[in-house]
Amino acid sequence: MSDTPPDHLASNPSSPHHDASVLERGVGIVFNGVEKTNVDEYCISEGWIRVTAGKAVDRKGNPMTIKLQGVVEPYWRNDNAEEA
Repeated sequence: MSDTPPDHLASNPSSPHHDASVLERGVGIVFNGVEKTNVDEYCISEGWIRVTAGKAVDRKGNPMTIKLQGVVEPYWRNDNAEEA
């Protein structure tokens, strides 16, 4: 597995940027200097994250999200992952 988290990652399984193995390893996000725990999707190169907007849901039952622009710094939460 790579030392750096992917450039674009989503927690929604229907997204083309979803990667279950990366999510199992655990990715944390620091956004504009503050750690965020409610990030649904991020993109480092474009500088944005999507966070849930309270309890609001769309007509399909998916949580509503807000796109925030800023400095995105992902990191591995489980640094003790075994490297083969």
